Amino acid sequence: MPDTPLLDTIDFPAALRQLEREDLAQLADELRAFLIESVAKTGGHLSSNLGTVELTIALHYVFDTPHDRLVWDVGHQTYAHKVLTGRRAGMDRLRMLDGVSGFPRRGESEYDTFGVGHSSTSISAALGMAVAARNKGEGRRVVAIIGDGAMSAGEAFEALNNAGVIDANLLVILNDNDMSISPPVGALNKYLARLFSGRSFNAARKAGKKVLAKMPSMLEFAKRAEEHVKGMIVPGTLFEEFGFNYIGPINGHDLDSLIPTLENLKLLDGPQFLHVITRKGQGYKLAESDPVLYHGVSKFDAAGGIQAGKAAKLTYTQVFGDWLCDMAAQDTRLIGITPAMREGSGLVRFAQEYPERYHDVGIAEQHAMTFAAGLACEGLRPVLAIYSTFLQRAYDQLIHDVALQNLPVMLAIDRGGLVGADGATHNGAFDLTYLTCIPNMLVMTPSDENECRAMLTTAYYHNGPSAVRYPRGSGPGVVPSSALDTLPVGKGEIRRESACANAGRRVALLAFGSMLAPALAAAEQLDATVANMRFVKPLDREMVASLANTHALLVSIEENTVIGGAGAEIARCLAELGLATPLLRLGLPDRFIDHGDSVALLAQLGLDAPGIVARVNQALSISS
Repeated sequence: MPDTPLLDTIDFPAALRQLEREDLAQLADELRAFLIESVAKTGGHLSSNLGTVELTIALHYVFDTPHDRLVWDVGHQTYAHKVLTGRRAGMDRLRMLDGVSGFPRRGESEYDTFGVGHSSTSISAALGMAVAARNKGEGRRVVAIIGDGAMSAGEAFEALNNAGVIDANLLVILNDNDMSISPPVGALNKYLARLFSGRSFNAARKAGKKVLAKMPSMLEFAKRAEEHVKGMIVPGTLFEEFGFNYIGPINGHDLDSLIPTLENLKLLDGPQFLHVITRKGQGYKLAESDPVLYHGVSKFDAAGGIQAGKAAKLTYTQVFGDWLCDMAAQDTRLIGITPAMREGSGLVRFAQEYPERYHDVGIAEQHAMTFAAGLACEGLRPVLAIYSTFLQRAYDQLIHDVALQNLPVMLAIDRGGLVGADGATHNGAFDLTYLTCIPNMLVMTPSDENECRAMLTTAYYHNGPSAVRYPRGSGPGVVPSSALDTLPVGKGEIRRESACANAGRRVALLAFGSMLAPALAAAEQLDATVANMRFVKPLDREMVASLANTHALLVSIEENTVIGGAGAEIARCLAELGLATPLLRLGLPDRFIDHGDSVALLAQLGLDAPGIVARVNQALSISS
């Protein structure tokens, strides 16, 4: 690790606030160097964290944390915050099982005031805290730190709209991490930011408004003049209309600008809005030049940077991306949509080859869903590529705008099941449950790469809402066909037949998606029948009935919460058919699953081959 003599003296923000102002630049350099080396060893989010080093230092230097509340949006830019709040020693196990979370968590530290992972929640939460402080008579300050991407989501604007009316003591900081600092950020703008945030300026403005209030025509003229002058030099008119006092933009890497501005804003009452410009990857040339590549990284050599390795197995995301381009070449009606996840969802090639049919709508999942519904109304075939965890945010739109009208909107759902290091906020643990209960839905779970491609084609041609839900990473390594074949809707397949002659011991494993591989491995020890169910909705009822009539125990296996999931559909099917065959349901338990290696987590939960064998043998011993 790099030499960090000043950082070594900082265990908590109280120690940081004892430093001289002139020492903070050195602290920022040391902290940035530590983060580069640390994340290179563990993996994690890098570009965004390098961009918020000075801002984090300034916030903890000016505000009395944890008494004053800092609410971070999304939270993957909070590594510097974690280091400065007593968790430096734990950074070597960042995002690992039982290690430090990659996001703020209330249970991890009193400095993590609000648990996050999804975007655009910070202003709402901070406003609630500010109102609580006011109602309880507590003189604390509350700050929401939100990025320009997260600011594009509807919830952020709903919160801004409400904050201006409530008039609570809330500071919103817009961390605008564009690739470069825009021209308004300079000496003049720095001066104006400090002027606008100063008590004398605000006192004069309030006094002037009182005088002008007695002359309505002059008051209106003054308002327009002020907005016109500020609008020429700062882009703050929109936030002023929400009722905020807008300050900025200022250089988010200039501590000599940040700290005096924050000190001034700390003394002001009412809603305040500070616009700071930062650079993703700041201080690490490789990340500055390619912040997307260094956004979320695996372990790498800090000195040499990320190196192109040998080709790994094809991922499900790549299978989808290739399929999308192949289908687009066949059907001009296809429209690809992503809510700000082009790279993560595999749409890079599609965006390049079909730019007029590609739509990145920003962090706006609700809009993405209803936008797709509008396209479908006019005869186009929208494909919405979305992570399972983010689909949760568009649930009402899926029900009300898509399913209720039975529109052919196709969902390509990535990151179904456990996702590993990002943990509970990003696990796709609930989609089979919340999708299956919606009328008109077609829901499929592929067990390998080729099946994924066939399911995508099946979903695309389905005349109604459809979903193909696949896991993060690679499958078994099956090379997908180049054809655009479909599957018979609602039909599974038997992948292994039990040879057991004792009907009272025969077991059938009904596997969904990613659970087929461990089910097949477990079946070799159990001599069990294995069904690749393929469809969660419509369920293959004929297959369920046949297996129930020929086996002593059915076992459903899914990488989804066991409550209300695929196993629940099998139980409902058995009840409706009047079949009393025992059913053992295996899946994710009724709790949030923490971060860690996915393979280890599944083993811990009994969803690997040994775990399945143990649970089945336990069930058989109880029933015998």
